[in-house]
Amino acid sequence: MTRPEVAVLVNAAAGRGRAARAVPAVVAALTAGGVRPRALAARTRAEAERLATVAVGDGVGAVAALGGDGTAHAVLQAVAGTGTPLALLPAGSGNDLATALGVPTDPVRAAADLVADLHAGRTRQLDSARTGERWWATVLCCGFDSAVTERAHRLRWPRGPRRYDVAILLELAQLRPRAVTLTVDGAVRQHEVTLVAVGNTPWYGGGLRIAPGADPADGLLEVVVIGPVSRRELVRTRPRLAAGSHVGHPAVTVLRGREIGLTGAGLTTWADGEPIGALPATTVCVPGALTVLG
Repeated sequence: MTRPEVAVLVNAAAGRGRAARAVPAVVAALTAGGVRPRALAARTRAEAERLATVAVGDGVGAVAALGGDGTAHAVLQAVAGTGTPLALLPAGSGNDLATALGVPTDPVRAAADLVADLHAGRTRQLDSARTGERWWATVLCCGFDSAVTERAHRLRWPRGPRRYDVAILLELAQLRPRAVTLTVDGAVRQHEVTLVAVGNTPWYGGGLRIAPGADPADGLLEVVVIGPVSRRELVRTRPRLAAGSHVGHPAVTVLRGREIGLTGAGLTTWADGEPIGALPATTVCVPGALTVLG
């Protein structure tokens, strides 16, 4: 009997080297389970997406992302709409998609689950979102949080999570509401916003439950709009994001829809922790576009 082949996209830098250190144990777990691993080592996002696309074209049984949400994002560009399953081997700093899907936090244990699911044919069909030509799985952000992410990616010091702390402080100094036109399934609204988050799943930013009602199997996206708030109020409210209780704040509006349009001057969007593009942007929820193991 031919052993199924699984392509494993490795982001060696993920989790400050955690993904690279996990490779031997993950490969051993897959091999012991009767799976042929095909390691995909890429140095750029474009190369990662190309290698994953080639693997899908070759008919692999699944493409696994060994890394964080950015690694899963690269795999998603190759597997969305194809029926080839995505598998998650969490080893990044965020792992928000893995949290949403209940994947074990240990990549070796996740590899063992991958093997069992693959042999048993256990898969799930989930929604994925598409903004322009880019697919994403977790949350698309625009406003303060996207500015923080963009600034953090430009910083060369400090390394690790503290880079985001520095970026938050720098962006807080420039905090101001921004005018955004938001269109939800054809209904147009004008907002002054601190940020807008469009969620296919609840979590982003390494465990912040920004869109607590988002369900990747209901065919809809949850839109969380945070209106004008002071610097002090934003800092005070931020801890509530971990529990999702911020949606009860008077400055927060929650909407739901399948097609979301955003227009605003000088604003960019990020999703899965990766750059998507500048506004205007239209996002569509595509039901069942993503197949995942487990």
